[in-house]
Amino acid sequence: MATHPRACSTAFERVMMTRPDVLTCVHEPFGDAFYYSATERLGTRFGGDTPEMQKLREQSGFSAATYKGVLESIRKAGESGKRVFIKDIAHYLIPPCGAATIASSLCSPGSPGEPGNPTVIPLHILRTFQFTFLIRHPRRAIPSYYRCTRPPLSDTTGFTYFLPEEAGYRELRLLLEFLLEQRVVRRDELCVLDADDLLDEPEAAVRRYCERVGLNYRQSMLRWNDGGCEEFDKWKGFHEDAIGSVGLVKREKRKKEKTPEMEMHEWTEKWGKEAAELIRKTVEENLEDYEFLMQFKEVF
Repeated sequence: MATHPRACSTAFERVMMTRPDVLTCVHEPFGDAFYYSATERLGTRFGGDTPEMQKLREQSGFSAATYKGVLESIRKAGESGKRVFIKDIAHYLIPPCGAATIASSLCSPGSPGEPGNPTVIPLHILRTFQFTFLIRHPRRAIPSYYRCTRPPLSDTTGFTYFLPEEAGYRELRLLLEFLLEQRVVRRDELCVLDADDLLDEPEAAVRRYCERVGLNYRQSMLRWNDGGCEEFDKWKGFHEDAIGSVGLVKREKRKKEKTPEMEMHEWTEKWGKEAAELIRKTVEENLEDYEFLMQFKEVF
């Protein structure tokens, strides 16, 4: 399972999609229950009991989703005998309020729960996954995500306003800390990839990942046909750059760091002063968690 804040590059998933010989890829399945479930919804974006929100959740096709159902769909995806690669978002497993209990569909009768588990997934199930953490600096990820919540993209995504709680860094850190604490993964086994490394050193990054997870690397993994991916239809508008790409290509120049003043000017020009201030505030709120995650990242 590869987990990441929402705005992290989807190109990494497309790399994995080039290996249908050994992998079955599942795109963000836990979002179904997180956003739309009638019984186990965690997200606040499509919450509330107004007729409008109830209709929206029903129209999504996922109002009957549960975390148990999602896990069952993942199990079925693996019936072919191939390994299942899941790209998903850590905050889909962790309530925004921070007070987690195991999802009702996954609870045993009379279960005392799992104190200390920040997720809604029982520890014994978390142990069945091999985790990869994808990270991206919030100075780039937050404005990228904000763009998806403003016209014209919001007309496609359906996300018509920005929610700072969906940034995902806190949840990524909580999950990583819990997995280390419970020895689901040892520190020397952690696989943490930075989005900039995927762009600056794509071959080295993908080679290293393949070594980490026991997958034979092929040069062809860095190239694919352009055009739509039906796997991405569920979250339209968020993956347009990846859909329109033809491969993971090393960028010619490393991204130039901008001063906070330059960023504020750029964001204000695009979206106005109030939006720029909200983006800056959200970036700063997530910096500590990002820097914590950075200490584990692969070095090239």
